[in-house]
Amino acid sequence: MERKVRVRFAPSPTGPLHMGGVRTALFNYLFARKHGGDFLLRIEDTDQNRYVPGAEEYIIESLKWCGLVPDEGVGFGGDLGPYRQSERKPIYKKYADQLIENGNAYYSFDSAEELDELRKQAEANKQVFSYDLNTRNGLKNSLTLSPEEVQARLKSGEHYVIRFKMPENRDIVEEDLIRGRVSFNTNQLDDKVLFKSDGMPTYHLANVVDDYLMNITHVIRGEEWLPSMPLHVLLYESLGISENRPRFSHLPLILKPIGKGKLSKRDGDKMGFPVFPLLWNNPETGESYRGYREDGYFPEAFVNMLALLGWNSGTEQEFFSMDELIESFDLTRVVKSGARFDPEKAKWFNRHYLQQKSAAELAALVLPELKEKGINPDPQKLERIVGMIKERCEFVKDIWTQAHFFFQAPESYDEKTVKSKWKADTNEKLESISALFETITDWKADAIKEAFSAFMTAKEWGFGAVMVPIRLALVGGSSGPDLFEIFELIGKEETIGRIKTAIKVIV
Repeated sequence: MERKVRVRFAPSPTGPLHMGGVRTALFNYLFARKHGGDFLLRIEDTDQNRYVPGAEEYIIESLKWCGLVPDEGVGFGGDLGPYRQSERKPIYKKYADQLIENGNAYYSFDSAEELDELRKQAEANKQVFSYDLNTRNGLKNSLTLSPEEVQARLKSGEHYVIRFKMPENRDIVEEDLIRGRVSFNTNQLDDKVLFKSDGMPTYHLANVVDDYLMNITHVIRGEEWLPSMPLHVLLYESLGISENRPRFSHLPLILKPIGKGKLSKRDGDKMGFPVFPLLWNNPETGESYRGYREDGYFPEAFVNMLALLGWNSGTEQEFFSMDELIESFDLTRVVKSGARFDPEKAKWFNRHYLQQKSAAELAALVLPELKEKGINPDPQKLERIVGMIKERCEFVKDIWTQAHFFFQAPESYDEKTVKSKWKADTNEKLESISALFETITDWKADAIKEAFSAFMTAKEWGFGAVMVPIRLALVGGSSGPDLFEIFELIGKEETIGRIKTAIKVIV
């Protein structure tokens, strides 16, 4: 009987969730939904020294903002918990003991200071020390000590770790669902620590045991974990649970926009873009890092952008709803090489999703910012304004930048435009136009335009001689939406007042 697809996203609460981590969660989510399976959130907090307060809550909030809601996990319930590894501590000792008993692991009593000294000696000889099949028989462990001495050390409470005993000269071959056939020889691998005397497992043992107990069928994770795969395969074998071993897939790195290497927060700091989904305030250092949400990105734009970093649908389509991503997603279309991040493309995605929203939706989104400024516009008027200027915007915050003059008179005028367009007779012409506007009773864009056109024809003035100065008087610059729409929306009194102010100020 075919097993139900079950995948997990298993971050460590050591800081904010990098966008690469969000992409891993996304690909797991899409795979689960595509195959009618389950998506789990497991918090891997075995390394308590690196635990950062607030990081777990940040991870959960990030997933919710992106619409990647787990079926089971920390904060979401489920029958196979607890889903926080620190709460599963009693479970792991049994499996560590099993590995000792069947000869696939051993106790190691070497102190941190002793191992550091060995590393220094190796460095002095331009070598690298590794605790492996070449060195373990000369070190302080249960392979070299008598059983009586081992038991005496354990009973005395001496610090120890349990290491995996890497077999000699075996080729571990695995069919990665993204990378195809990958092979490792065990002679190149070290004896990783699996369990410590404080009762905490390391990532490797906890990861394998939890995936087994939680019935995980597919492990989809970043390529930085590819070197761990042979150990994990051997752990399944050594524990006698290979029949329930998951299939592995290793995602490509997200690369810097320029240069080489993995995208980091330093790249964001240097180039002015976020690398985290949400704003992060580090409670330990006081440092603050930007987030896509707070920078004004829509979650659907962020998710769409992430999905195309290392995956393609095989078509020309670039804009996908979540349902379309689920329908199209296939691990075989994930690339092996790194995917370069383009911050401008991220903005491009956000612009698309902004343009897809109605004026009413955008008006509701910008209204809180207006109220903060003490502006309470008429809802219908605001919708109309937003509809006029939204094509100029990438973010909701751009609406104020593009439309502020509808709510506030300009406090200054673009000097370059004044110099090139404000002529000796401009004041006189604007006085006449101001007088015309006083006579118009039907203050609607079409009626104003009709009266204005007739006036200009009678005066035999070219539109170019007055339109830019009028715009300058109303908005402070030379660009913006249709001028007659601006007349109507700011009102007759405000229009005339701004023109008269400009006449006084601009000499």
